[in-house]
Amino acid sequence: MGNYREHALEGASAVDLVVALYDGMIRFLYAAIDAVERGDADGRRAEVKRALDIIIHLQARLRMDVGGRPAEALSEFYASIFAQILQASQSASSAKFGHAIDCVRNVRDAWRQVARDAGKNADAFAAVTPALGSTGEHADAAANPAMSWTV
Repeated sequence: MGNYREHALEGASAVDLVVALYDGMIRFLYAAIDAVERGDADGRRAEVKRALDIIIHLQARLRMDVGGRPAEALSEFYASIFAQILQASQSASSAKFGHAIDCVRNVRDAWRQVARDAGKNADAFAAVTPALGSTGEHADAAANPAMSWTV
């Protein structure tokens, strides 16, 4: 599966990579729900950490000086979803994880729309998407959000 993801992300745009990170976050939150239902506290914490790492990565790459209100809105969203996920984990609540998934899915769907409209809105989302440092780096970054992208 890892090789498939690597090849699927080759040549992807920055927006496509952001969508892939959101997809990863959703996948990790579903895995956290599964861990809650199994009573696996360590597994829940591991999956939550992976989702939070993605949020931290995305938050750190925002360009507030250029992004204006869209970057501010994303920053607020990341802070909010971070808190929601922590609360869901602390209470081991599948329902709270489900709510966080719904929120992330809504924003992910908005990013998909941005990807479809990329030609029309290039300047609008350039400030809130990570710029890739070198070719080939993007596949590893989507698989491992702790890897750094340059902005």
